[in-house]
This record gives sequence, structure tokens and C-alpha cells, in this order.
Amino acid sequence: MEVIVKLNDLKYRYDVYQMFNIYYPLEEIKFEDMGEYIVNIEENKVSFLYKDFYKESNLSENIKEDIKRLIFSSLKDITGDYYPWGILVGIRPSKIALKYLEEGKSDEEIVEIFRSKHLASEDKARLCIEVAKKEKESVNKDEKNIAIYIGMAFCPTRCFYCSFTANPIGGNKKLVNPYLEALTYEVREMKNYVDERGLKIESVYFGGGTPTAVNNEEFESIMKEIYEAFVDERDILEFTVECGRPDSITLEKLETMKKYKTTRISINPQTMNDNTLKMIGRGHTSKDVIDKFNLARELGFNDINMDMIIGLPGEGIKEAKHTAEEILKLKPDSLTVHGLSLKRASILYENFILKKGIQIKKQEELSSMYEVSRELANKLDIKPYYMYRQKNMVGNMENLGYSKEGKECLYNIQMIEDKQTIIALGADAVSKVVFLEDNRIERFGNVKDIREYTNRIKEMVEEKKKLLDTLYLK
Repeated sequence: MEVIVKLNDLKYRYDVYQMFNIYYPLEEIKFEDMGEYIVNIEENKVSFLYKDFYKESNLSENIKEDIKRLIFSSLKDITGDYYPWGILVGIRPSKIALKYLEEGKSDEEIVEIFRSKHLASEDKARLCIEVAKKEKESVNKDEKNIAIYIGMAFCPTRCFYCSFTANPIGGNKKLVNPYLEALTYEVREMKNYVDERGLKIESVYFGGGTPTAVNNEEFESIMKEIYEAFVDERDILEFTVECGRPDSITLEKLETMKKYKTTRISINPQTMNDNTLKMIGRGHTSKDVIDKFNLARELGFNDINMDMIIGLPGEGIKEAKHTAEEILKLKPDSLTVHGLSLKRASILYENFILKKGIQIKKQEELSSMYEVSRELANKLDIKPYYMYRQKNMVGNMENLGYSKEGKECLYNIQMIEDKQTIIALGADAVSKVVFLEDNRIERFGNVKDIREYTNRIKEMVEEKKKLLDTLYLK
């Protein structure tokens, strides 16, 4: 299906597109002279016409916001659907709340701003305020405090919804050793850089991909390198390993994580419905999740995160409730609730959207599924502490991290707040250099292709050092 818009002033094309994309995220939105939706922008007025529907609004100095509000409210009336984030499309809405809190505005004043300016619901405004207050407690204030991110470029299999650098390890075994050798080189070089510049590592995050996708010996080897470089004899606050896939977790790998002082791990089911797991390309069952979670508990892991995805193909309120019930039995220390993001680089988009067409649940049911996750968080007695949004999320909702008091993931907070330099290692890992005094960020991304990464590792390390030196040798 196509949505064709007639717009008389293409200068505002992107703003108009953003609003239509909220209501028609899976449709192709075109701008043509024979559009069924007509948006007309004059000097002092914007109007919206669709069949017998007509609405207009006066324009103020903030023309783009006025246009967005008119289109959003018009599409709400036409479709009967309401998206509680209103016209907000940014990925970090809690930053808006944090800005107003720092200006001294009350909670009620911020709620009213979200309602009148952004057409967002009171629930979303208060969620932003709650998350902003929690983030404010931990936000970085010292340029020499940094985080380290290490990325593993392999997974047991590729999940259909994934667009990250996650090469199925079965067909790429010959690339594993060269990759780990290059990654080891990068780890050692950046360890030396951190020491030479007198930087303080607060958190280390080993993600991917799936760090545990490699075999026991390979995992032990790279964990030893990471530990000796960034953890041992340092007063770090957190060391996270994202195990993720239970089909890649072994007793030996869990023992390796304990040996090298891992403080936080993730065991991520995404769903506890076996039919869905099979459909989306996960090579495990819900029983595997339960078994590996219990094994980790037996070994003494007391800070375990689990992930849940809302809106997976074929899932509705019944499936969401089942997943929540099974997660509740396990009692994780933190929970990250994701809305399915239909990324164009994913197999899910290609196979289900382009070829078959995917049945997305109606907005009302999606909202009910999110409510199930909130009820789960309440029963687990965990509170929201970080949040971000992505483009093309079903239901136009948010990704929300909950945790027990004192077990918030520091890396997640600093990553979202953009106030701390993150030195990122591995294929497709993006380092972020934060200039606090200038309120400026510079980025350097390693190449995505594994072969290119292994061939060009020395070049990338030197370029990364040069960028870091613009901050630490100023």
C-alpha cells in the first residue's frame, strides 16, 4: 500500500513524512501532485484535507512544530488511533524532561509542556520525568571518566529482526581466530592508551553480537585479555557480559565470567513462546532460557538482566502474558522491554514485510502488551532507569530498562545520556568522544566487515587514538 501526499512546500517534506510514518510505518509514503492527502502551507496557516475531512491551524514562529501537530491530530481523527508519544520522534525523550528539571520546572509544568507542545500523554511525560531523575543521579561530569565497549561480531544464528553486526558463527568459523587476534590487538593498544592518558574506566560492556557465541577456549582467551586490560587492579564499578542467547551459554563460560569478575550478565529470551522463537530464528527453547538462568543463579550471579520484545510476528496479548508469567517466576534483577523495530536491513523486514506482509497488531492491543510489561516490572519491584526510542518501532513506543534499586546498568545510562566518552572495540563498534566543556560529540566507527576489520586493525587503532587525543591532549 502507498500513502500519497500532496504538499505545496517541499521544504517541510521531512516534517510531514515523520508524522505520516507514525501512522503508516509499513507503507511507502510518496509526495506527488495527485496525493489523496493534501497538506497546504501558507504564510500564516497550514491545512489538511483528506476526502471529507478538513482541519486547519494558524502558524506561529515555530512552523515545523505547528505543522506536525496539525498532521498528527488529523491522522488521529481519521484513523481513530492514538500514539501516546505524540509528535515526538527523537530517540532520547527523557533528555527533554531532564532539561526542564535542570531549569527548575516542576513535574506538573513538564507534564503540561509534553501535552501542549508535543501532544504526548501524561503517562509518557511522567515516565520521562522518572527516568530523567534516575539518570541525573549517575550522569558523568568528568571528561577523564570513560566506559569501554567490546563487540563480538558473531552469533549462534541471526535473528530475523536483527540489523547489527552479528554473523552466524556456523558459516564463519574460519573468521573467528583472525577476528579474536585483531580484537586482542585492539584491546592491548587501547589499554596502553588509557594508562598513558590517566583515564579512569567506570564500566566495561562486552556485547555484540553474542560474546558467548565462540567456543569455551576462545571465550576464556578473550575474557582474560579484557580482564587484564580493563578490569584487573582498576576500581571499576561494573563489568557486563551480554550472554544473550541461552543456546551459547555453557557451564564453562559462566565459570569463566565469574573468574574474571563479571558483575552483570544478560540472558535474553525475547519471548517465552517456543513457536515464536523458532519463527524468528532463535536456536533455543524457553526451557533453555530457564535452565541457563537457574544455572547462572546457582553459580552466584546476582545481577541478571532479561530482555522482552513487544510486537514479534504472530504475538498478541496472550503471548505477552505468557512471557511475563515465565519471566516473573525467574525473578531477574533487571528487565529491558523492547518494541520490535522493523529495520530495513533485517531478515524480518525482507521476508515478512516485502515478501509476505506482516500482520502487526492494532495499536490498542500493542498498548495492552506494553501494559503487561509494566505490570511485570511492578510485580518484580523494579523501576525504570533508562529509555530510548528507535525508528519504525511497532506501536511507536519505547525501549525501557527497569532494574532493582542499586542494580541499574551504569553503561546504559552513560550511553544514553551522551555525557561520557566510550572507547569501542570490535567490528562496527563506534567510539564516542564527549567534550563536556564544549557540549560536543565526535565519533569514530570501526569498519563493519570482519575481514576488513582484521586487515585494517592497526590503521583504525591509530585513527581512534588521534581522535581521542583531540580531547585528552588539548
